[in-house]
Amino acid sequence: MAYRNLVTGGAGFIGSHLCERLLEMDEEVLCLDNFFTGRKDNIAPFMSHPKFELIRHDVTQSILIEVDRIYNLACPASPVHYQFNPVKTIKTNVLGALNMLGLAKRVKARILQASTSEVYGDPQIHPQPEAYWGNVNPVGIRSCYDEGKRVAETLFFDYHRQNKVDIRVVRIFNTYGPRMLVNDGRVVSNLIVQALRGEPITIYGDGSQTRSFCYQSDLVDGLIRMMNCEDFTGPVNMGNPAEFTIKELAEEVLRITGSKSALDFRPLPADDPVRRQPDISLAREKLGWEPKVALSDGLVKTVRYFTELLGLRKSGIGFRI
Repeated sequence: MAYRNLVTGGAGFIGSHLCERLLEMDEEVLCLDNFFTGRKDNIAPFMSHPKFELIRHDVTQSILIEVDRIYNLACPASPVHYQFNPVKTIKTNVLGALNMLGLAKRVKARILQASTSEVYGDPQIHPQPEAYWGNVNPVGIRSCYDEGKRVAETLFFDYHRQNKVDIRVVRIFNTYGPRMLVNDGRVVSNLIVQALRGEPITIYGDGSQTRSFCYQSDLVDGLIRMMNCEDFTGPVNMGNPAEFTIKELAEEVLRITGSKSALDFRPLPADDPVRRQPDISLAREKLGWEPKVALSDGLVKTVRYFTELLGLRKSGIGFRI
């Protein structure tokens, strides 16, 4: 059965890859985006597709359309962008969730919430299982995103319990790949862009803090599996359990690009988590899902993308790939 899918934030990094995969599955896609961080270039290749439609709209405002499934991905996901307008960020998380849940209730659609590993804050349990309630600073500079996503999860489960809305909740860990913004502000894009430009590589703290990096195609596969799964609401962790220090990531980026950039160590930002690694036992059990793309392979594809985007193909930097 082919579904009519609404993807909020569909012109963004992850959203555009999800739209593309759904179209490849011969499903209808309504892409909703206000283009704060989304880009028309991300969806340009399928603008003429007969089953694709773009709706310029902000999820903080209600909308009524007939759909079967809703993927709620709308929200800036990097600290640079979500801290630019923190009030707007929390509105997007909370009002956006309310509006999409209201729509799902009215049209009886299944709805998936793109939550985040940030709900765990600076975790005191490692790796992080879904049963862990987190360690979040509710008044910190990151809380507009962290707490906004936590409230969104609350709303999803309350709509499920009170109104029988068919929900799915996925906690996404660090994801990377083509279509990230040059000024994205997340660590993978930051390091690659600096290396390709021959600029000093910024490392916050001593580089010993860890993250787990999931390539976009693995995540998109997981999101679709979760949406198609019957009788499982989540929340479920979705990320790559391979754990790397930021310094190891920087060294791998330098190796792939051939850049001679030096490492530039700076103070760790406020509330920046020291360790982050998903326990994906539940995703394996319920969805038969686990990442397939190794970090080195995903970084090669991402470096290729940024090399082209920055117009550096003839420079020699990044050309070894």
